[in-house]
Amino acid sequence: MFIIAGLGNPGKEYENTRHNAGFMAMDALADKLGAELTERKHRAYCGHAVINGEKVLLLKPQTYMNASGESLRSAVDFYKIEPDHVIVIYDDINLEPGQLRIRAKGSAGGHNGLKSIIAHLGTQDFPRVRVGIGAKPERMDLADYVLSRFSQGERRQMDEAAKEAADAVCEILTAGIDKAMNSHNAKKQEDQKKED
Repeated sequence: MFIIAGLGNPGKEYENTRHNAGFMAMDALADKLGAELTERKHRAYCGHAVINGEKVLLLKPQTYMNASGESLRSAVDFYKIEPDHVIVIYDDINLEPGQLRIRAKGSAGGHNGLKSIIAHLGTQDFPRVRVGIGAKPERMDLADYVLSRFSQGERRQMDEAAKEAADAVCEILTAGIDKAMNSHNAKKQEDQKKED
């Protein structure tokens, strides 16, 4: 069994903000798998699905970003899951809007949601799918930036990225993380070369 968590902040005021890229991807994944994220459990909205014969719990923590680890810890303990069977999808300011980067493990890289998860799971050895939201403008506060909304053009990119992140998660479970990394991490670079 796997737990797949998309990170974000709950509530209407945070809907479609940059920090909620993980929620957007989770909605796209639930849509792709025909799952409903309506069950309230583990301080999250949950749904159940099967990918490649593997049961998966889809999780949208409702703890607010900085306490995402509390929700994950509850689900991990309940299902007795090893951390390498947890996949986390979240926003990344170091990637262009819509760009994906898949990693098998790694540090929090300054992301508070990841910091919370690493602290609660006691390890950074779990797969993650990072969804680019673009770099913060120079004079803008980081908190204000990640809680801002996407422009119309960026929103189209993010809708595509959410679907691609959903595909990436499915590929991790069907073909393995190395194959998923090869498929998705290089994709934007190839697109860029075609444009140049």
